[in-house]
Amino acid sequence: MRLILAEVLKRDRAMVAFGLAGVAILSWAYLICMDWGMRHMDVGMQMVIMPAMEHWTAWDLVLVFLMWAVMMVAMMVPAASPAILLFAEINRRRYEQQGTFVATGQFLLGYLAVWTGFSVLATVAQWGLLTAALVSPMMASTSNVLGAGLLLMAGLFQFSHLKYACLAHCRSPIGFFATEWREGSWGAFKMGLKHGGYCLVCCWALMALLFAFGVMNLLWVAGLSLLVLLEKVAPFERLVSKIAGLVFIGWAAWLVFGPKLR
Repeated sequence: MRLILAEVLKRDRAMVAFGLAGVAILSWAYLICMDWGMRHMDVGMQMVIMPAMEHWTAWDLVLVFLMWAVMMVAMMVPAASPAILLFAEINRRRYEQQGTFVATGQFLLGYLAVWTGFSVLATVAQWGLLTAALVSPMMASTSNVLGAGLLLMAGLFQFSHLKYACLAHCRSPIGFFATEWREGSWGAFKMGLKHGGYCLVCCWALMALLFAFGVMNLLWVAGLSLLVLLEKVAPFERLVSKIAGLVFIGWAAWLVFGPKLR
């Protein structure tokens, strides 16, 4: 019996991992397509998936929200995968006669619902910054003050107790599941919401840096995704966070004082 259960767990884990990889790959493919559209506007592809460069309509707001939502999936699903896989395994062990995919899907939906809410706020923020001419139509900051302020905020937050408290929950989901387990699909969704909340508090300042160097700068998006992943899975996570914090603070200082030293 134990042998059979082990095989089932192994199979389910592989299928969940494959599904998560597929979601992340499709999200990155969408972002790459959008980036291509921005670089080839003469082709007319921006009419399909790209918002207008200025004077947004309601449809442009929808497109920008979709861009943010997909970007959050691309950035956060890889980092959340260890917790999602652990949830799937625990759920299968508790309910040997039931499939794990529905509950795992609910947990993932709850997690992504938090980042969807963040995407709404990010869309409104981008619209406000574009209206104030603080970001360019190409979605990059036009103000050294804005860029330096975001970098300083993110750098200082890397040293905060709140950051490390939430990061501890993200890095050790077994403790989270031991104390926060809820039964049923709705319970799985609520656990996903709560786990997503910890991740949001941990990473919001890093996500805000997208406004500093280009919301659709895929190199920057990939770099932040890697940093988020390292913070959650690498040993000596505080060292990773502190090094990143020092880099951000130094970068902010260079943006403010560097031009004056030339």
